[in-house]
Amino acid sequence: MPPPHRKAPPVKARNTRRTAVRPVAIALAASVSVLSLTACGDEGSDDAAVKKGNDITVGLLLPDRDTARFEKFDYPLIKQEVASLTENKGKVRYANAEASVARQSEQFRKMIADKVDVILVDALNSKSIAPDVQKAKDAGIPVVAYDRLAEGPIDAYVSHDNELVGQVQARAILGELGENAENSKIVMMNGDPADPNTARFKSGALGELQGQVDIVQQYDTKEWKPAIAKANMEKAIKTVGLNNIDAVYSANDGMAGAVIEALKEAGATKMPPVTGQDANLDAVQRIVSGEQYMTVYKSFLLEATNAAKIAVAKVQGRSIEFAALTRETVDSPTQKNIPAMLVPVVALTKDNIKETVITDGVYTVKDICTPKYKADCAAIGLE
Repeated sequence: MPPPHRKAPPVKARNTRRTAVRPVAIALAASVSVLSLTACGDEGSDDAAVKKGNDITVGLLLPDRDTARFEKFDYPLIKQEVASLTENKGKVRYANAEASVARQSEQFRKMIADKVDVILVDALNSKSIAPDVQKAKDAGIPVVAYDRLAEGPIDAYVSHDNELVGQVQARAILGELGENAENSKIVMMNGDPADPNTARFKSGALGELQGQVDIVQQYDTKEWKPAIAKANMEKAIKTVGLNNIDAVYSANDGMAGAVIEALKEAGATKMPPVTGQDANLDAVQRIVSGEQYMTVYKSFLLEATNAAKIAVAKVQGRSIEFAALTRETVDSPTQKNIPAMLVPVVALTKDNIKETVITDGVYTVKDICTPKYKADCAAIGLE
């Protein structure tokens, strides 16, 4: 069996060159302060957009339905914020690619043909989307990359410091392993290599784990599919041995669930620390029950509402507000100094569920503490 895991103090991420991990409530307050800046007068027009009033259409392209947050949070929040910013005159035209790169390209071209005013796109494949981004640029339609950095001439980027996400996940593993970390064997379940965020998650995690633990197996997971992650975890168990796996770095919650399922089916009675990302409801419940150690909570509220603010400001030509919203810059393989907003992230464990997803209104105690998890919730004071 793996060595016993020592409980370490809550993981806190160090400052990075872009942004730091901060409590969600503080981040929300800071965001409200920044976003209270509004433009006045005529600040000049933008390259890709003609100034418009409130009667605008925001095109929203999301990548899949397997990641619960996109349908449940991102789309409704963006739709609500666009309406709020435009006196209920603006609308969102939404399409989901359902994990198909070809379908997302078709949806993108349809948005251009329909002459939407701005496009928010969470690209399935950052490179293959570039020709569509160029077509939008040629048509005078600004493009904002959402959650994942797309290639091509995009106007802005809204996401998180994704290297920091990997760092937070890795530090959680190291903190939980404690003094046993040096002799521990770790399996890494990375995301889709076509997703530009995957490399950043991996880079952040490896920067923390290398030299501290023994990374015995690494896998990339096409399209982030849990079934592929489960098959790879089964391979890892056969290769390394169930009792020799001391922790699993899983890049998101969907794969974490599949990893845990594979461990259970192999006969594990006590789970090694397993990480995740996205704070899916089933992942939070697994954290409550002790099956999953942590997830990275990325405030859907901050990311989605700020993306809507940036999109509307860009269309309406409010450049002062746009600049206030995008105070950082990032580089893609095809473009330098892209205006960006990078939203803080938080390591969610059973110790801070109340302060994160419940305080932010993502879930209620009733959502989490169904009859199956009632006793586990009571044990950690979640009632």
